[in-house]
Amino acid sequence: MYTDKNLTCADCGQEFVFTASEQDFYAQRNFTEPRRCASCRASRKAARNASDGGGGGSYSAEGGSSSYGGYGAGGSYSAGGYSGARDRGPREMFTATCSNCGRDAQVPFRPTSGKPVYCSDCFRTMRGA
Repeated sequence: MYTDKNLTCADCGQEFVFTASEQDFYAQRNFTEPRRCASCRASRKAARNASDGGGGGSYSAEGGSSSYGGYGAGGSYSAGGYSGARDRGPREMFTATCSNCGRDAQVPFRPTSGKPVYCSDCFRTMRGA
């Protein structure tokens, strides 16, 4: 079996505990050992989400018994809460031609060829049908 071991964070240099249950979890999924402590991972994730404008939520080790981002002894994931749109800037919009009426439409995704795109009026009409 595994025993808890101390690892050193590649970012801040602090030691953190890689618990036996975390080691088992990682081994089952063929993951490599973590290189960063939970707080440095959370900081990197927040910075990444801020720069790409996305990320559905955030996690934290709060409520978990582990030092590794919320994976507890049972292998369950502990969500710290949904960050939602509060943390995001304005959403990037793309211009497309409505496949139904031909008018210009502003959509919150990059249109791909072969898939229909509808203006908000046509979308509402089609959705209600």
